[in-house]
Amino acid sequence: MKLGFQVLNAGPLATPTNAVEMACRAEALGYDSIVVTDHVVIPRRIDSQYPYNATGRLFVPADADYLEPLSMLCFLAGATRTIRFGPSVLVLPYRNPVLTAKMLATIDVLSGGRLFVGVGAGWLAEEFTAVGAPPFGSRGAVADEWIEIFLKLWTEGNPAFEGRFYQVRDIGCFPKPVQKPHPPLFVGGNSRPAIRRAARYGQSWHAFRVPPDELPPLLSYLREQLEAHGRPPEACGFSVRYGVRVVGPGGDASRRDPEEPGRVFVGTAGQVAEQLKPVVELGPTHAIFDCRTGSFPEVLETMKRLAGDVWPKLERAGA
Repeated sequence: MKLGFQVLNAGPLATPTNAVEMACRAEALGYDSIVVTDHVVIPRRIDSQYPYNATGRLFVPADADYLEPLSMLCFLAGATRTIRFGPSVLVLPYRNPVLTAKMLATIDVLSGGRLFVGVGAGWLAEEFTAVGAPPFGSRGAVADEWIEIFLKLWTEGNPAFEGRFYQVRDIGCFPKPVQKPHPPLFVGGNSRPAIRRAARYGQSWHAFRVPPDELPPLLSYLREQLEAHGRPPEACGFSVRYGVRVVGPGGDASRRDPEEPGRVFVGTAGQVAEQLKPVVELGPTHAIFDCRTGSFPEVLETMKRLAGDVWPKLERAGA
């Protein structure tokens, strides 16, 4: 199992200096990967329900800085040498599929093949309207078409695609990604349609803040869908994203407002390791974490303690 961490690209801590420090520290601490998240704009009025916490509310205000993820991945690629990176996740309908495929291939080439591509269909209807995306109600079908276009442009010399929302024909799209046949696809979303999309296209189903006791039936559904698509179980593993805050002895381990149990793990290294055991025992290929509830020193402390104190406890326990 590989360990990853989110470089903050939203809010007051999302500065160039902080981003480079987080990325370089993650590389030095032995993390396998870093990720960034995706919004283009934050609407001032949101009626859409945020699907990844109990409140249904997005905790990013409209006036917060939010650095665009593909631009930021280029920046982080240049600041690092070995660590892998990717969006967790890129909202596919927000961007032109041909241009996006070209940008992702370019990032993979310039980084020497360090990119993985987390993708999702999106949830925020008001943002779809703001960026002129295809209709929100068709987002699943659009996401499928965009993935198929990516795969054709990344792997074929003369790609052709005739879809409902987009057509491609008579073009060359070079260079191809360094990674063959293409950068790994991590298909995000906790719904059954998202799991079906992962089973059809992905190298990983990317589960976001799913409480540990809710994972087993979803993993059973993933296995069923892989079989239905004629793919072996090892063709698509699963990865997890959770919030975390790790404190030292005597540190503040009281839960803060957005630190929901089962979705954000909080405590000393021993406490967090104990909370994580049910997840790790299920066998994810990647576990990726973010710390969005602390000061910058607390974020750096969490990164260090997660890699240096929590992970060794899980390895010794055989989780």
